Amino acid sequence: QVQLVESGGGLVQAGGSLRLSCAASGRTFSTITMGWFRQAPGKERDIVAAVSWSGGGSYYSDSVKGRFTISRDNAKNTVYLQMNSLKPEDTAVYYCAADRAWRIATMPSEYDYWGQGTQVTVSS
Repeated sequence: QVQLVESGGGLVQAGGSLRLSCAASGRTFSTITMGWFRQAPGKERDIVAAVSWSGGGSYYSDSVKGRFTISRDNAKNTVYLQMNSLKPEDTAVYYCAADRAWRIATMPSEYDYWGQGTQVTVSS
């Protein structure tokens, strides 16, 4: 079992930055893939970024590539999402997720554990 708790969301102006954190507890954190998803009102939950257990592999959606960076600190059982050059269309609830399989998955159904989500609002 893995418990995930996100933090760092908030209200920011367009062009600004935020850093989300996701603290994990339970099962050995260093052996699982971590991902960030987001869901805007009336829309599906979509992958934002994912990072392999070692941190050596990562995935970014086209909409955030070059602006967001995912990283992890296995010593602290924490994964981060640094978000720069934020746009109003980045407004959503952001969720941290964990996948027990050794892969970088992009579909929500492939992830086993979820945090409660943190709201990110970008004003124009």
